[in-house]
Amino acid sequence: MSPRPKSDKSKHHRFELRLDDEMDKMLNECSKKLETSKTEVINKGIKMVKSELDKK
Repeated sequence: MSPRPKSDKSKHHRFELRLDDEMDKMLNECSKKLETSKTEVINKGIKMVKSELDKK
């Protein structure tokens, strides 16, 4: 098996997240509906919050 190619935006920061059952269910539902990873759903959420803060 060959290694994955390096991304232009390498990710060096790691973050662990603990969720209750309700938040886990919501994250899984969003991931399935958007057909993307849980990580990408979380990243989109961060971008949405940042965008809202920048409007203020």
